[in-house]
Amino acid sequence: MRYLHTMLRVRNLDQALDFYCNKLGLKEARRRVDEKNRYTLVFLAGPEDEARVEESKRTGRDAPLVELTYNWDSEDNGEARYFGHLAYEVDDIYGLMREADEGRVTINRPPRDGVMAFVRSPDKHSIELLQKGAPLPPKEPWVSMPNTGKW
Repeated sequence: MRYLHTMLRVRNLDQALDFYCNKLGLKEARRRVDEKNRYTLVFLAGPEDEARVEESKRTGRDAPLVELTYNWDSEDNGEARYFGHLAYEVDDIYGLMREADEGRVTINRPPRDGVMAFVRSPDKHSIELLQKGAPLPPKEPWVSMPNTGKW
């Protein structure tokens, strides 16, 4: 398992970028604007991680980053939802999810697509799990399992 990023929701993207970049010294590594779903993601790296970010552009998943998520429309961020989630890349998402399910871990979003799942810690922190490499073929029981709760 490899750490990927921590996602934080922000209310004002310009203010957040001023704080993280101009005051803390992080650098914007990449940005994704999604017009259809009305959000912007900005990924930030520490100055000493810039070489790792450049290398990751050639090799696959990012170096460790902070993901700022700005939803264009206002939203209710109850349940301490400004802290979004931790993300990890895993070698076998189905195997890990089977172990999580057997251990009675709350599965908020099963890996129906063979790529991504979300689980919930006992303290209600969301953990995103992303399959390393190509997506795995869809597989039961994950394909039929519904989402639960929030992530």
